[in-house]
Amino acid sequence: MSYVVKVVFGPDREYEFYTNAEAVEALDRNVARDWLVREMEALECDAPNPMGKVLVVDLILNLAKCAGEARFAEGGEWAQTFAQVVARLLDRPVARIDVENFTVG
Repeated sequence: MSYVVKVVFGPDREYEFYTNAEAVEALDRNVARDWLVREMEALECDAPNPMGKVLVVDLILNLAKCAGEARFAEGGEWAQTFAQVVARLLDRPVARIDVENFTVG
């Protein structure tokens, strides 16, 4: 089985990333979440909810927004790692990260 993570910034601005089940399942959930938090800090992104519990979906959406479209358009190692982390944390064969509308589907 493979996983597909789509990151959408608007019409005709959709980027697809594929990763295999072995890579996703080998990634510990805590390590995946920690990666999101570290990247948020490294990119100096605003905390999604500084006063309370932070949901993983909020971290994913905020990091994608903060990282910016160019990072996904490049399709490099960072974007591939993001996709693998998202696939692990959401545990769905297909995930759509809609940055423009701030939704995960």
